[in-house]
Amino acid sequence: MSVLDVTLRSVAVLACFMVLPLVLGQVEHKVMAHMQGRLGPMEAGGFHGWAQLVADGVKFAQKEDVTPRAADRGVFKLAPAVSMFSYLLALAAIPFTPSLVAGDLPASLVYVLAVSGIGTVATLMAGFGSGNKYAMLGAFRSAAQLVSYEVPLILACASFAMAAGSLSISGIVHEWHPIWLLWQLPGAFVLLVAMTAELQRPPFDMPVADSEVVMGVMTEYTGLRFALFLLSEYAGIVVMSALFAALYLGGWNGPFEGALGFVWMLLKTAVVAFVILWMRMSWPRLREDQLQRFAWFVLVPLALVQLALTAAGVIYTA
Repeated sequence: MSVLDVTLRSVAVLACFMVLPLVLGQVEHKVMAHMQGRLGPMEAGGFHGWAQLVADGVKFAQKEDVTPRAADRGVFKLAPAVSMFSYLLALAAIPFTPSLVAGDLPASLVYVLAVSGIGTVATLMAGFGSGNKYAMLGAFRSAAQLVSYEVPLILACASFAMAAGSLSISGIVHEWHPIWLLWQLPGAFVLLVAMTAELQRPPFDMPVADSEVVMGVMTEYTGLRFALFLLSEYAGIVVMSALFAALYLGGWNGPFEGALGFVWMLLKTAVVAFVILWMRMSWPRLREDQLQRFAWFVLVPLALVQLALTAAGVIYTA
């Protein structure tokens, strides 16, 4: 692979990483406004509130950048960037087409799961660096939640890898068959729920429960640093939705995939992202004990059953 080819792929992935989270943030404003009957996000800029995203950006830029006196300044300032960077590394290994991937690794699935877990480190950095008891409590909750839901997430991904006989995401997409829509359905459910919890999206947003821990690890953040945490959340939705689309929905596979492969992958990613946004407006927040019980007593057993069924299917068809 030439240097020019690598450069072009990297630029394409970086462009997707810079644009898609912003678009998703704009879409969430509109989806919430429609579902909850709120007119505010429909006013900025005139027609359908097209300038809402611009207004939000200007608002964050005008906010004062405050660093608490008791904070560990270096850790406090670095945490938002670490959170964003982890999802950039993950997106670099997710193929949108056979050729549109920055790095097609032999074990790209393991790589994506590993680097996306760096977000846990960023959360702990933000909680510790803030010097605030509410931020620290939110960080502990976040770490406990991420560790709990990593287990069913990895088990569900292992089922897809076993079915395809490959740890490469591209290899899994190449081996994908429509029968997976039924065969891997329990694993898809586990994957969708676990990745929503990994992103700390409602109803799994106990680490930022405003009635208990104010805003969790983001309590002391203002201005653009706070905006970076929000953008990293949307970047995480894009990355996890793309991973789900590749593993369960066949990635770029579809009619005329040679010409429209990127479009199919983008549409499938958008559908999964919309479902994650939809859940925010549809379910109330879980209690901490309900959250942990659901992970260990529901998702883990279901993921293990799916893994056993997948193993039986692979052995039977061998």
